[in-house]
Amino acid sequence: MATMLSRTAAIVENFSRFNGSKILVGTIGLAKQPVRNLNVHEHISYTLLSEAGIPTPKFGVAKTPDEAAKFAADLNTKDIVLKAQVLAGGRGKGHFKGTNIGGVKMCETPQEAKELASKMLGKLLITKQTGEAGRICNAVMVTQRMFPRKEFYLAVMMERSFGGPVIIASSQGGVNIEEVAATNPEAITYEPIDIQKGITPDQAGRIATKMGLGNVKDYISKMIIDLYAMFQKKDALLLEVNPLAQDINGKYYALDCKCRFDDNAEFRQKDLFALRDWSQEDKREVEAAKFELNYIALDGNIGCMVNGAGLAMATMDIIKLHGGDPANFLDVGGGATASAVKEAFKIITSDPSVHALLVNIFGGIMRCDVIAEGIIAATKELSLKIPVVVRLQGTNVDEAKALIANAGLKIVPIDDLDEAARVAVKLSTIVKLAQSANLNVNFEIPPIS
Repeated sequence: MATMLSRTAAIVENFSRFNGSKILVGTIGLAKQPVRNLNVHEHISYTLLSEAGIPTPKFGVAKTPDEAAKFAADLNTKDIVLKAQVLAGGRGKGHFKGTNIGGVKMCETPQEAKELASKMLGKLLITKQTGEAGRICNAVMVTQRMFPRKEFYLAVMMERSFGGPVIIASSQGGVNIEEVAATNPEAITYEPIDIQKGITPDQAGRIATKMGLGNVKDYISKMIIDLYAMFQKKDALLLEVNPLAQDINGKYYALDCKCRFDDNAEFRQKDLFALRDWSQEDKREVEAAKFELNYIALDGNIGCMVNGAGLAMATMDIIKLHGGDPANFLDVGGGATASAVKEAFKIITSDPSVHALLVNIFGGIMRCDVIAEGIIAATKELSLKIPVVVRLQGTNVDEAKALIANAGLKIVPIDDLDEAARVAVKLSTIVKLAQSANLNVNFEIPPIS
């Protein structure tokens, strides 16, 4: 999601400079906003596009080498492509662990497809996005290689600065659209869509013409209208066709499509969300979802447990202000039980990079004493060796403080958020230094003020 948002910000920022308009986009804030949205494999994108009437190359999805050979034979061509179905960018430039085989490979025969699939399935693909941990490849898409004569860019996305959906299109596809936006903003067209009225034929025709496809305006206009209809029907946040390619016969195909769907629409899109591949997601995020906790793993060393996304963002900001780095975003919500809080602790502390934990709860609907019970239970059960800094305010806060004080555990209660963040950062630094020197650290508990 962060990639999508930073991309949108970069494109819109260049658009606003080019047009002299006053569109305010906080690029840094967008890039770092921790939001989880449904991301689907390429073969699912192809299926959804085909159902919407948008042409794609022929394809099959293989989970065994024999299936890969069968699908390759069904294509009846020597131009065969195998694509690892891994939710990460840069698959072609990546490699499977312990090999020099990339995530996108060409071959000519079903036997070659079978041999390649055997070296991809069940293996970890490493790309710039996955890091050295890699991601498991459980399926490969077997499809026909296309030879584009010309490539275009076409996307529909939700963008706050436009007040709703916007179609972004360009005659320059098959490349990073951010680079086009930075070096040649005139090559990109932006068409905001009224969410109530929907896209009009005139708008679609204008987009097609600006893409340099005026000679097939009616055909491309219908494709644009169909893509927007899919965007609405599926509660999408992003449909990015790159490239939309014209082949040597003059036909147009969507050769790749990145899709993102709004998690808030899961109750409407049950069939779509049933396609979520949990094997491609952080195990801690999967575990959190079981307890209806919102968890996003980050790169820092201070665990954060809060209630409410706004409070989470503020907590992470103040940690950064004091020179620390948050290790996660974990929102227990307004209806968490003591057992859910205990599970939240387990998830946060399962990350070995966490050197301190900051709990920041404002008790409105959520009672502070319930949070305190969960914190105490988790601290006892997990035998935590890292410092826990707790800042509680709101409903039943006095009862919560009494519970913590009487527990006799190494929990540091602090009322002021700024001070709590400062202490958490300092304690995490001490733990990190101690661990690097193979030393144990004992934390004294200050009295409750």
